[in-house]
Amino acid sequence: MDRTPPQVVAVACAPSHGFSKGTVPSIDLLPGLGVAGDAHAGVTVRHRSRVAVDPSQPNLRQVHLIAAELLDELAAAGFAIAPGALGENVTTHGIDLLALPRGTRLSFASGAAVTFTGLRNPCAQIESFRPGLLARVLLRTDAGLVRRAGIMAVVAAGGPIRPGDPIAVHLPPGPHLPLERV
Repeated sequence: MDRTPPQVVAVACAPSHGFSKGTVPSIDLLPGLGVAGDAHAGVTVRHRSRVAVDPSQPNLRQVHLIAAELLDELAAAGFAIAPGALGENVTTHGIDLLALPRGTRLSFASGAAVTFTGLRNPCAQIESFRPGLLARVLLRTDAGLVRRAGIMAVVAAGGPIRPGDPIAVHLPPGPHLPLERV
């Protein structure tokens, strides 16, 4: 069993809307906005499909996080996916992101922190990116859909994040609410 403490594997951002984001040496989190220089940063929603519905809704998708363990699982299934390729800003290791409740706060070495708002809803763009990938990140079970394409969060405290930074997990007070699609 891996005993590596939770840490940042990679960080990524993109100034324009597209599917993948390029990895960079560091990103800066801006409180209440998102990742500096990223197309999804802002107080109100920036995701194109959400803007089309209501551009005034709050941006609950400022930062996208994915576990490196998912990327490893996908690689074992024949999908070589690099950090940032699925559009995430932060790739983590050592945290079961999907098992944590809404309101979970992750804090980083600089004091930067994000608060979980919900699950990323994988869309057809994932299938266009790699045929067959959507079925791996959106499972259909007897209990319903299981979304595995990452966590969405808002920036609670600003500061830089770099690969190798340790991550501390802070659970919200109970009762805990499950993550839902945002």
